[in-house]
Formats: sequence, structure tokens, C-alpha cells
Amino acid sequence: MIEGQPSATALRTAMRRAAHQLLDEPLVFEDALALTIIGGDRGSAIARDELSRSDSPGGSALRYFLAARSRYAEERLKLAVQRGVRTAVVLGAGLDTLAYRSPFAAEGLVVYEVDHPATQAWKRQRLAATGIAIPDSVTFVPVDFSVDRLDEKLAAAGLEPSAPAFFSWLGVVPYLREEAVMSTLGLIAARPGEVEVVFDYAEPPGGLSRLQRLAFETLAGRVASLGEPFLSFFRPDALNARLRAMGFTEIEMLAGPDLGRRYVGGASPLDRAGIGHLVSAWRG
Repeated sequence: MIEGQPSATALRTAMRRAAHQLLDEPLVFEDALALTIIGGDRGSAIARDELSRSDSPGGSALRYFLAARSRYAEERLKLAVQRGVRTAVVLGAGLDTLAYRSPFAAEGLVVYEVDHPATQAWKRQRLAATGIAIPDSVTFVPVDFSVDRLDEKLAAAGLEPSAPAFFSWLGVVPYLREEAVMSTLGLIAARPGEVEVVFDYAEPPGGLSRLQRLAFETLAGRVASLGEPFLSFFRPDALNARLRAMGFTEIEMLAGPDLGRRYVGGASPLDRAGIGHLVSAWRG
């Protein structure tokens, strides 16, 4: 990230979630606030850009993957709530709207939103400007993942170290160096109570088809130009082994085609999702 500025990719991710509500059929993730939170001239400009590329195979695949990963994370959170978990931690929250749609408010779920201080301040400005109310169940926790200890910041914000917790960590891992990723996962795994983390990561691009490689290089160039280059890649088998070594006992890994079969049921843009993967790692 550029020092003192909010994440540029956070806005683009939010825009693609919003565009999914308008452009894609079938809809794999419904977000009633996705369009609201990007309001204003800046969001409109990016909307026009997204619409201009709406027929691009790479653009469609990316939109579907971003929508599918949000749906998957919220489905896993629902299962955690059914098991009695009442704490959700959204790491690198960006313009995520989970806490403001309150799908689990009746169950008493509390949400800790963790993000870079500049991005978090920008989000709070967006919430105020668009009239989205901040529930009492939300706590904002400013964290710079590259230098701060997540456990210390969460404890200072009031999260009990032994409380069962669900962590959602979407759209962050590829932009961190491997040591920062492993350190954060290790801190999550070290919690003494029930814990689950859902995150996405990028597989090394060597095995991509020519068209997938072109889409990847285009995206990689775009995020690098925004000051947020891809910094880490993981092979699924090796990552699975490292998560188990940390103490996670139930691990599910899904690639784009897996998500397509689950949420679309047949051929879909998710078949072209390329290097993106999703993981749920749980320990009871």
C-alpha cells in the first residue's frame, strides 16, 4: 500500500462485488449494500470502467471469484454461528458489508473489523457519506499486518483470547509476503478456543493456460500500478501441510472450478478463475 492512502484494490473489489449484482446471471452472492457503499463520483467512474469490460472473460471470471469467495466465507460463518461462535473477525475488511447487513444479528454476533489505519478511516468516511449505520456490535481495529501483532491488537480492542472465533481474511494474502502470512495464520491457530479461518491465496502461475496467463499478467500489472503488487504464492499441498502443522484439523481447499460446481452447477466463468484458491481451516 501507498503510505497514508487507503487500499486502491479495496475499492476495486467493492466495485466488482457491486457489478456482480447488476451484470451476472446466475447471481452467486447477494449483497444489498454493495451498490450503496461505493456511491459517489469515484464509484461511478469505476462502475463505467467495469461495465466497459463486462464482456471480458477475465473480468467476468474475476467478478465471479470475488462473489463466490464472499458467499463461501459467509456460509462458513453461518455454520460457526450454529456451533455457538459469536465472534467474527474480518481481516483486511476493505468495504466489506457483512457487519452492516447483520445476517447474524439475532444470534448476537459481534464483528471486529481489522484493516490498515488509512483504509479503515476511509471506510468510516464512506459509511457516513452513504448513510450506512454502524451497529453497536462492530469494533474497528486498525492494524498494519506487516508490522503489528494481530493478537495484541485484538486483545487491546476487547477480544478475549480464549473466545471461539471465526476469521475471514479475503483479498489480503496475495499482497503480503510469505512470512507475514504465516505469522498471522500462526497467531490465529494459537488461540486456545475453537477457531476457523477462511482466506484466499494465489497459486504460482506456472500451470496456467495461455489465456489464463494473459489474464493473470494483466491483473498483476494493474495491481502493481496501484502500488499493491502480488507478493506471495502457495502450492495447495504445501499450504495444506503447513496449516495442519499449525494444528488445524479440518481443511477444505477450493479452486475456481470447484466453486463453479458448487454455486452454479455447470460451466461458468469460475472455470477460468486461474490462480485463485479458497481455504477453510478449522480446529474445534
